[in-house]
This record gives sequence, C-alpha cells and structure tokens, in this order.
Amino acid sequence: MQQTHSELESLRLVVVGHVDHGKSTLIGRIFYDTDSLPHGKLEAIRKACAAEGMEFEYAFLLDALLEEQEQNITIDTTQIHFRTSRREYIIIDAPGHKEFLKNMVTGAARAEAAILLIDAHEGVREQSKRHGLLLSLLNIRQVIVAVNKMDLVDFSQEAFEKIFQQYSAYLGKLGVRATHFIPIAAKHGHNVLHRAMQMPWYDGPTILQALDSFQPSTSAENGPLRLTVQDIYRFDHRRIIAGRVESGTLAVGDEIVFVPDHKRSRVASIERWRADVPPFKVRAGESFAITLEEQIFVERGQIGCHLNAPCVEAREWKATLFWLGNEPLRLNQNYELRIGTQKLTARITAIEKVLDSETLEPASGARSEVGRHEVAVLRVHSRRPVALDNADTVTSTGRFVIIDGGRIAGGGVVSGLVYPKSDSGKVTSANISWTEGEIGREERAELFGHTGAVYWFTGLSGSGKSTLATGLERLLHRRGIHSFVLDGDNLRHGLCADLGFSEKDRAENIRRAGEVARLMAEAGLVVLTSFISPFRADRQRVREMCAASGIMFIEVYVSAPLEACEMRDPKGLYKRARAGEIHHFTGIDSPYEKPLAPELVLPTHEISTEECLQRLLNHVMSRVSRLQTSRTGEEAVLI
Repeated sequence: MQQTHSELESLRLVVVGHVDHGKSTLIGRIFYDTDSLPHGKLEAIRKACAAEGMEFEYAFLLDALLEEQEQNITIDTTQIHFRTSRREYIIIDAPGHKEFLKNMVTGAARAEAAILLIDAHEGVREQSKRHGLLLSLLNIRQVIVAVNKMDLVDFSQEAFEKIFQQYSAYLGKLGVRATHFIPIAAKHGHNVLHRAMQMPWYDGPTILQALDSFQPSTSAENGPLRLTVQDIYRFDHRRIIAGRVESGTLAVGDEIVFVPDHKRSRVASIERWRADVPPFKVRAGESFAITLEEQIFVERGQIGCHLNAPCVEAREWKATLFWLGNEPLRLNQNYELRIGTQKLTARITAIEKVLDSETLEPASGARSEVGRHEVAVLRVHSRRPVALDNADTVTSTGRFVIIDGGRIAGGGVVSGLVYPKSDSGKVTSANISWTEGEIGREERAELFGHTGAVYWFTGLSGSGKSTLATGLERLLHRRGIHSFVLDGDNLRHGLCADLGFSEKDRAENIRRAGEVARLMAEAGLVVLTSFISPFRADRQRVREMCAASGIMFIEVYVSAPLEACEMRDPKGLYKRARAGEIHHFTGIDSPYEKPLAPELVLPTHEISTEECLQRLLNHVMSRVSRLQTSRTGEEAVLI
C-alpha cells in the first residue's frame, strides 16, 4: 500500500549559497522534477514568460511559491515543501546571513541536512565559506556540496576536483566533512533527479538520491526534556501554559521543574487546539498547551525540564559567535540577547579568540571588539540568570542571537558554561539563584566619583606587596578614592582560617579571596589585594571571575629576586623555612610562577618605594578616577 502525503516521514533541509550561484534555480528544478508544484503553476509561469518575451527560468518557480506563501500568516513563512517517493522535505529558505540567523533562533533553521551551492565557474567565494561556517555552528552534519553550472566549464572534471580539494580543506578546519560533492547543472537538470550523460567521470549519487539517503534526526526526541514556554493564558479558573517541546518527550503525570526559578509541579493535562481527544504524550517538535496540578508562577522564556536532567541556570557562559553587525561587537557594551523565547540584557566580558571567517586564521594580539564577518570565542555575562544548554547537548537551547540597533547583528552557540568554583567545580548548593540589587554599578560610580576595580599584587614573600598596597591605600584616600587593602594574612585569621598551605588549599584560599575582592569592587571600591598567589591558573581564575562581572582586574607583579626577598625577610619566614620549620614555603620548597603578561611590573629591588607608589597612583587615577582626571587633565602626584 502506498503511503499518503501525511504518512511520509519528513526531513528539514536548508539550501544556501553565494548570490547568483543558482540556489533558486536548483530549488525550482527540484520542485519540477519531483512533480511537487501546485496544479497549473508551471504552465502559468511559462505563459507569463512568453507574454513578456522572457526566457523561462526554473528560479521563477521558487519566486512564485514564496510570493504565494506571503499571502498567508504562518509561524515560519520561509518553509516550502516537496516530496519524493521516500519522504517529504521541508526546505528552509535562507536568502542571506541575517535571515539565516533569525531563522536559527526562531526555530525555522532546525535543519537536519543542507545543500550548499558553489558556482563551478566562479569557484569558492567568501560567502561560500561563511555559509559553511554557519552550518558548522548549527551542527548540521549531513551536507551536500553541489558544484553548480558545470555546463559553463564544459563539464570539466578538473574544475570540479579543484573546488572539491579547496572546499574540503576549508570544511576540515571546521571539523565538518561533506557527505557528498555532486557536480550539477541545475538549469538543465543534470544530476538533480537524473544522471548527466555529460559527466561520465562522476559515478556518485544525484542530488535527490543523496537526499533520500539521509536520515531524519531522532536525537531530539531521545534527548532531555526542554519545554520552551511561549505564553500563559487564563480560562475560567485554569492557568494554561503554551509552549513547544524542543527536546525529549512530555506526558501527563510527569513532574517538571521550570528554570530559572526552579518551581515544580506535575502535568495535569496536555491540550491541543481543536483536538477531539487530548493527547497523553507529546514529543520534540510539537507545540501544545499544558495545565499543572499545582498553580505555580510560570512566565514566558522559562524552560520546563524533567527533574533528573535540568538545563543550566547561569549568568556567565562561553560561546562561539558569528558577527554580522555594521558596527563592531564591543567588549563590556550592553546588548539584547535572545535564547529561545528568552530576552535578556548581556555584555561580552572577554574576547578569547577572533577568527577570520574566510581563512579561519586567528587574529594576533588582544582584542576589545569583533568586526563584521569575524568569528569569536568569547565569554558572555547576563544581568539575570538565564536557562540554557551547551549546544552539543541540546541544540535549540544552546543557540542565541544578539540584537544591536533593533536588528539581528550576530548569532552563536553556547560552547561552555561558567560555574562558580567549588571543590567539585560546580555549584553544590541547591535551589539558589543570584539576587540583583536595585542600585547599579553606574549609580555607585556616580556617588563615589570613580569605578571599582581589583588591583592584584602578587610576588614572593618579602617582595613589598603589603608595603605598596597599604601605601597606595593612603594616597588614594587623600584623593577621595574609596579603597581597601585585602591582605592574605588577614584573611587567614578568619575567612580562610580552615585552610593550610597545600596546593589544593592555596587554590581555595585564592578563590575565596577573589570572590571577596570581586564583591567589594562591585560595591564600588578599589580593592588592593596582597597575596603571594604563586600559581598562574589561580590568578587567571580570579581574572576571569572579575571579567565575567565586568570588573577591571589589574595584575601587579611586585618583582624581586629570591635573594633580595630572603635578605629582607621581614617576618623571619625564610629563615624558618630553611631550618625546616615551615613546609611548602614559596621560593624554598614550593614554586612561584611569574606572571606572563601583568599590567604592571614593579621591580622593588631596583627602584624606590616612592617611585613604585608614583607609578601605581598614576595608573589607578587614569583608570578608575575618570571623573577627577577629566577635570584636572594632569598626572597625580604624591602628597
């Protein structure tokens, strides 16, 4: 018995390519070859072309289908359908980068396969590479590279092989391997449905044969439950939650938790518009409404999960981003982000790496902005907790777009979540969330006349860290700068009294000190820390912690050789360490890792304390006291 249209399995397909490389022609030809056009559509367009004295183009078929679809209001206005004997296909039209990114976040680009067109005559272009990069970000792994317009190069195998070698190498850098490279001439139908006699050297599948060999993804249904809440309605006494299952399945009686907020209840019923019999269970890709046994507060943007596999609630995370904005993406500038149905304000707190989208070569040097058509690995900090996943865990809740000037300017995927550190590396307390105060950092800066910051003094014992920190505190106080010295010995009298001097305890000591320093800087203080902090990884962790909160972190290396420090030995510690009375003492039987790129280096064995303080004072006044320096325009002097 032959399957009906509604019984056929379906596969979602995106077709992309450089302008004029033949995307519309290929789609039109596929509709013609599969007899998927509305009755009379082909004849009507042929007549219209004849009346205008124009040559018929298969691209006109796609244009006509899209014009017809614009007359209807649908959720996804860019989807068109065709079918083969095996399955139905849903083509997601992606006319450009911005539309592609928009569809990515709204759901239209949940594609399971892709056709990427390259003109055999023009070869691989910049946009060809950018589309390949976008496919890799979307984690689409069933990819056909169609080398089109082979008729313009006389069906040359050499021309095809050249593109094959060049583009394969590019995709390889992205970790993507095209499933098929197929030489075609879409205008003439060569290797679309029927094999082309003009290219006897090619023995692979046609476009439609290759598509029919692809497998629809079932991973979404087998994944953890992710119910994105779209809206809340009230009917009589009932509170109805409308949403869509992005991943997993949901059944009546399931207990679910909504993130953020972590409020939970059981599903009392599942409802669907005009359904004669309410469904008992729904799967990934289905939109519906539910009622809960207990009436809890749920709002748009939250994500419902099963208790044993919730998504992550975070304010900081790592991401890979593709930028399209006319203006650069700038460090610490506020942007609107959209993840599923969530809208939030966030900023980029660190740009770890920037790649050119064409060459995939990393840019040299530190960067404070990301330019148009660049790809960046960066850290994002949101003002409030957001529910999300790593993209390789749940694709739909691991994607986001950035809005700049009211328009989509970039899109990316979550590639790593940043957690507050504990011994296990994760938050160990349950049912907690970050509470934002009503007074913002800008208001505190306006009150104090300066911004907060962390100046992290590091160096061997006896190098002069505490002397410089306390001296600088006095100088800043005289100038109206609110500051505080956070000394290592002082913390070990209280907050860190339970810690020893093993490598593990030292790391925890610095983590606690970093958290305190960050909170004090959030309050508007210039925090002057004095810790040996011998390990680079621990200092880097504090730097990242501050960056995630938008706090300026300045590493001050108080540089003095071991001989000089040991000669000073103000507390007699080196003498005791040499005598074996103190173990794990930095510089004697425990290492010190010098900073690789500190913002300030103060060689206290070469220059006086006064000169060190002058350098410190000038640095602080130029960085945090913008209101005062803008009035004076002069360097601060010691008083």
